[in-house]
Amino acid sequence: MVKWLKSEHSVTHGFANLIAHSYRDAASGDSGGATDPVESQYAGPKEALRPIYDEIIKVVSGFGKDVEISPKKMYVSLRKNKQFALVQPSTRTRVDVGINLKGQSPTARLEESGSFNAMVSHRVRVTEKGEVDAELKRWLKKAYDAA
Repeated sequence: MVKWLKSEHSVTHGFANLIAHSYRDAASGDSGGATDPVESQYAGPKEALRPIYDEIIKVVSGFGKDVEISPKKMYVSLRKNKQFALVQPSTRTRVDVGINLKGQSPTARLEESGSFNAMVSHRVRVTEKGEVDAELKRWLKKAYDAA
């Protein structure tokens, strides 16, 4: 269904995926609870993390009109031609930013992704909006440029 929506209706991958899941859930009688995955991710005890997410989205949206923000159930995929990063509220106090920076040496802050998520090469742990700083923005931009 995703392939068909993309080829026949020129729908972006993220929206095609969202439509396909929504259709599947509706056909099975599953309302899926909240209709907005981002609202669900940042509800309840993780609500205080929403400003971090909003700041990251603001930053990557400034990279170009080709940035695709594709919410999934547990995280939000950030795509250009392919996924270059993802944002996931992992705990009540931390957002993990997964970044595709193949070949980049890890640092104390830019960790190898390890078991966090196989879709990215590195992870940055963010606990407050101010940590969405020039260094993190550079890493995100580098990943975007390579996507």
